[in-house]
Amino acid sequence: MLTHPKIFTFSFLKAVLALTAIFSYTHISSQVIVKRGNWEKEEEIVLNSINTGKLENAIGFLADTICAGRATGTSGSMEAAAWIQREFRNAGLMTFGKGYGRRVYAGNGKTGRNIIGILPGSISIPRQKYIIIGAHYDHLGILNGKLFPGADSNASGVAALTTLASIFSDMRHAGKVYDSNIIFVAFDAKELNLSGSQSFWRLIENGELRDPITNRQIFPEDISLMINIDQIGSTLSPVGKREDYLIMLGNNSLNRSERNLLQICNKDTGLNMDLCLSYYGSRNFTDLFYNKIADQSIFVQNRIPAVMFTSGITLNNNKTRDTVASLDMNILLKRILLIYHWTSMML
Repeated sequence: MLTHPKIFTFSFLKAVLALTAIFSYTHISSQVIVKRGNWEKEEEIVLNSINTGKLENAIGFLADTICAGRATGTSGSMEAAAWIQREFRNAGLMTFGKGYGRRVYAGNGKTGRNIIGILPGSISIPRQKYIIIGAHYDHLGILNGKLFPGADSNASGVAALTTLASIFSDMRHAGKVYDSNIIFVAFDAKELNLSGSQSFWRLIENGELRDPITNRQIFPEDISLMINIDQIGSTLSPVGKREDYLIMLGNNSLNRSERNLLQICNKDTGLNMDLCLSYYGSRNFTDLFYNKIADQSIFVQNRIPAVMFTSGITLNNNKTRDTVASLDMNILLKRILLIYHWTSMML
């Protein structure tokens, strides 16, 4: 069983790291140069921040009866929101204003709450660019007396979100500096016409988010990338014959020089997952999931580069059998590690 997959130091960095004391610039392709630091302890830091037990406990709580399916506006949703806020606080994320929560009006009298935190790329030299990492935490709740746990949809994405917050925070505490700030968002009311992501976008569009370091307004032009994680824990719908796969939609929204980075990270970290850059090769389904029915679509419509990571829809979707037991924590861990390394390149 794979619990801690080996993360190999990037082979193409080794020679350069020997020549530089602080930072090095390494060619990733003929057109892109990525700034990276001399981080020999990165593997140790990352693996101390993530393990299958933590992932299983996180998803287990969000899919438990205490969260009651996490339907927007319910007591179960409030339990989930409180848990996410604790995770953000434990990761040391800063708040926008007094707290992490921002109210979401989802229609038909339902009120939800987005949970938002930020990790500055640097404290001493404030950054003016932002990358957003998001995942929705709401689900169907209890219908006709039956609990819909939503373990894959989307407790798995939330577990990935909070894990990434922890990893990046640990790297920052170790002294790593990034060229962009990272905004982490747990969206509510995705199941209600994407109300959570629409509400969050309005905050940006109206200049209602202020950087807690500089107090300057954050506007759309300050956002360089949005990353959405939606259903990432299953191995039941592989893109080929392998269970260790990952789907990324939106690669073409990136700069041309960045479009091979996922494959490069996949190879040079030794994770070697089976990657797919479309929704199972279907143009229509790719368009549906990327442009219309997931939270990154709000950003796509507003011309923000955006990607979606997923393991696809399975026969357990929106069923009572979408439980923790149906997920593969070892593969989920590998997916999170690959997303982490790719995101750190994009920063």
